Amino acid sequence: MNKAKRLEIFQRLSLAIPNPETELNYNSPFELLIAVILSAQATDKGVNKATDKLFPDANTPEAIAELGELRLKAYIKTIGLFNTKGRNIIKTCQLLIQRHNSEVPRTRAELEALPGVGRKTANVMLNTAFGFPTIAVDTHIYRVSNRTKIGIGKTVLDVEKKLERHIPKAFMLDAHHLLILHGRYTCIARKPRCGSCVIEELCEYKKKIID
Repeated sequence: MNKAKRLEIFQRLSLAIPNPETELNYNSPFELLIAVILSAQATDKGVNKATDKLFPDANTPEAIAELGELRLKAYIKTIGLFNTKGRNIIKTCQLLIQRHNSEVPRTRAELEALPGVGRKTANVMLNTAFGFPTIAVDTHIYRVSNRTKIGIGKTVLDVEKKLERHIPKAFMLDAHHLLILHGRYTCIARKPRCGSCVIEELCEYKKKIID
C-alpha cells in the first residue's frame, strides 16, 4: 500500500469517527490504568459495569489497596481472569504508593514494571492518558491492519512497528482509537461490513463482503 492511499484512509476514518476515544469509563489516569488492566480478554462494556461500582467506592491507589484482594474481587468477579487481575491490581497500587507518590508513571519502562501491565497496556496509557503517539495493537487493530494492508505483520509487535512507520504523522495521536473503533463496528471479525465501509475501495482485503 502506498503513502497516498494510507493518507486517504486516515482522512476518511477521521471524518467518519470525529471523536476517536476509548469506550472505557474513567476520570483520571489511575482509573484508566485499572480499567485497562481489567480489559484484557474482556469487553469494555463488561469492564465499565464493574468499574462503575468500584470507582465510586475506591478510585485511588490507597483506597483500592485498603480494600484488599478479597473485597476488590467482589467488585470485579464478573470479569474474566478476575483472580489474577485482582491480585495484580493490589500489587500495582502498592507499588504506585511506594515508588511513584501514588501517581501513574509516564514512561513505558515504569509502566511495564507494574504487575498486570504489559506493552499493550503501557501503550494505551501513554496514548490515552498522556497524549503520546503510541499504538496499542489489540485484536481489532491487528485485524484491520492486516486486512486493509496498512500495516502487515505476523505478530502484534510487527504490526505496531509497521503502523508507527507508515501512519501519516497528522493522525498518529488518534490512529489507535480510529483503528479500534473501525474494527469494533465496521471491520468486524466474522463478517466485515464492507458495503458500509468508508474506506472500502481503498482497502486491499481480497475477500470483501458487499451486501
